Amino acid sequence: QVQLAESWGGLVQAGGSLRLSCAVSATIFNLKFMAWYRQVEGKPRERVARISTDGSTNYDDSIAGRFTISRDKAKNTLYLQMNSLKPEDTAVYYCYAERWGGIIDWGKGTLVTVSS
Repeated sequence: QVQLAESWGGLVQAGGSLRLSCAVSATIFNLKFMAWYRQVEGKPRERVARISTDGSTNYDDSIAGRFTISRDKAKNTLYLQMNSLKPEDTAVYYCYAERWGGIIDWGKGTLVTVSS
């Protein structure tokens, strides 16, 4: 099992920035995809950004141009840099990893609250 641990969520004012981190227990090279999802209570979990093993990235339209997904292979860590935050970005953010073969792992989530 791959263990994922998110950190550095918190409270920020609208227009501010946060950088989420996800510590990964496995070598990132062995993962097919990694991604950040978010979920608002009562709504489905939605993917906001994904990075493939070759480094290619994909973003949801709602955050394109404001969020950047990246990884540090030496530290086995995934990041989500979030700029120009809006109140509607308030959610629990989850780290996601998909291994070759389709096995999926999730972190426990970190809460991001953006005040207006």
